Amino acid sequence: MSSFHLAHLNVATLRYPIDAPEVAEFVDNLDPVNKLADESPGFVWRLHGDIMDPDDFRPYDDENVVVTLSVWESADALFDYVYRGGHMDFLRRRLEWFERDKQHGAVLWWIPAGHQPTLREAVERLELLRADGPTQRAFTFRQRFEPGLE
Repeated sequence: MSSFHLAHLNVATLRYPIDAPEVAEFVDNLDPVNKLADESPGFVWRLHGDIMDPDDFRPYDDENVVVTLSVWESADALFDYVYRGGHMDFLRRRLEWFERDKQHGAVLWWIPAGHQPTLREAVERLELLRADGPTQRAFTFRQRFEPGLE
């Protein structure tokens, strides 16, 4: 078992307010999609709270920006959840609910096993990725780094 886990932050901007009927299908499926994550091999932890509550999931002033923050045993485990399971059905439809990303909307970074990253820590990693591109401290699926080199 590795002494590192992979943290993942995803930030997206809804096309409509969170309580708008245009995004109701997305909101209504949050619990089932989160359950898929919780039950996926390699899943460790995710940020819990109420997506409707600005204090839980809104690190930016824009009320339409929503986030997910999770921890996985490996990049492969996260990749399998995102791209090879039921989550993919919703990922394919993301442009129905979300604006197209103008910059990196997701970031990965290694953390010591057992650490639960804060939303603030996660946003700092995303800002590093946006400023410097992929590095050991903040990277993407396309350009991964191995743990323990930071």
